[in-house]
Amino acid sequence: MRCLALALFLSALAGCGDHDGRAIRDGGNGSLPGDAAPTPPPDAPLPDAPPPDARPRPVASCERRPGTNVVVRRFATIEQSGGALLVTSPPYDPRLFVVNHDGQIRIVEDEVLVPAPFLDVSDRIALANEQGLLGLVFHPDYETNRTFYIYYASADANVVERWTTRADDPSTGDPESAEIVLTIPDRFPNHNGGMMAFGPDGYLYIGTGDGGGRSDPDENAEDRMSLLGKMLRIDVDHPDRGRLYGIPSDNPFAAGGGAPEVYMLGLRNPWRWSFDDNGDLYIGDVGFSTYEELDIVPAGTGAGLDFGWDRIEGNGHCNEPATGCDPIGTTLPVHEWTHENTGEGVAFCAIIGGAVYRGDCYPDLVGTYLFTDFCNDAVWGLRAEGGVITQEPARLPNTRGNGFVSLHASSTGELYLTTSVGGLFHIEVGPEEAPPP
Repeated sequence: MRCLALALFLSALAGCGDHDGRAIRDGGNGSLPGDAAPTPPPDAPLPDAPPPDARPRPVASCERRPGTNVVVRRFATIEQSGGALLVTSPPYDPRLFVVNHDGQIRIVEDEVLVPAPFLDVSDRIALANEQGLLGLVFHPDYETNRTFYIYYASADANVVERWTTRADDPSTGDPESAEIVLTIPDRFPNHNGGMMAFGPDGYLYIGTGDGGGRSDPDENAEDRMSLLGKMLRIDVDHPDRGRLYGIPSDNPFAAGGGAPEVYMLGLRNPWRWSFDDNGDLYIGDVGFSTYEELDIVPAGTGAGLDFGWDRIEGNGHCNEPATGCDPIGTTLPVHEWTHENTGEGVAFCAIIGGAVYRGDCYPDLVGTYLFTDFCNDAVWGLRAEGGVITQEPARLPNTRGNGFVSLHASSTGELYLTTSVGGLFHIEVGPEEAPPP
């Protein structure tokens, strides 16, 4: 697939470069050698994750509005290089935290940008191609433990770090607190992944790209010992064996046969993905030469799933080999889009996985999965149940933007878009359009 002509890392969200793929697991006190970290014996599983917090989410300050005429409203712009890559927020905290490609995290409160950065790790990151500060997630108990995790690309690795805020200033990350959780060697600057989220089981999920290169030349995505091209799943609340995390006992390779952190494999570049409130996982996996795909994993069914890259792309289309590939054992997407014209004027080129709307402001949108694409420059919507699409994807006509790179929910369930030029947008419902005369 051609590279997108951008001044920032997204030039290859859709596809150039290559990568190496072995993992070093770094617990802050040194690395464990080899491809596979020691795993707890099968007869001594780690404690189960705590049940999710049952408190209701905070309610956004908004005018409740019926209807489905979705519009996007710009409310702020971050004037930093590389653009705003993600808007998220801590549990039960209405503030918005904006991840910037250049290494800063900024806070937006009541739609006003706070002048001082929450975090600045510009001295840690590389900025070539798709590198940069790529992900942020807050611990479910952030209110009490002040802990959050960042994901960034250095010159030769993808890194997950654990941080806490300063004890005397909860609006600032404490640089003295930083500890490396995972270091995944990466010799090329694209297909880094970077999205992280805590699942309903309390475990931390980490999406990684295949490491770049044309058609994953190192075969990382299908290599069970590599942490690249995967959905990882770790237990950050029960450190084990010198690491800052443990291995959930029901991970598919917890007892051997693959890297114990691996939960799902065969992904190309799951740039943005999210859990619905019911535990279903929606993954937008950026495609290669022809297809973009959406994968939906129903709650409780993810362990060991193989999405097939780089043998196949999209809905079973052979990639390597070009013909005669074997789709047996592959989990196919619920929908694919081609790089040809969609019939609505613009082709897909790099899917930006979104989120299911669960907010209180727009009741008629509840249950709708909204997503976008870097080239399509519009929001799309669909509905699904149990991993099956029940309302076909449709482009929403009043949602045109410029270079959308993320669509994600805040703690209130409201959905926010970011762009490659730093724009921050709220997805809203506008007045219903009058019917034609």
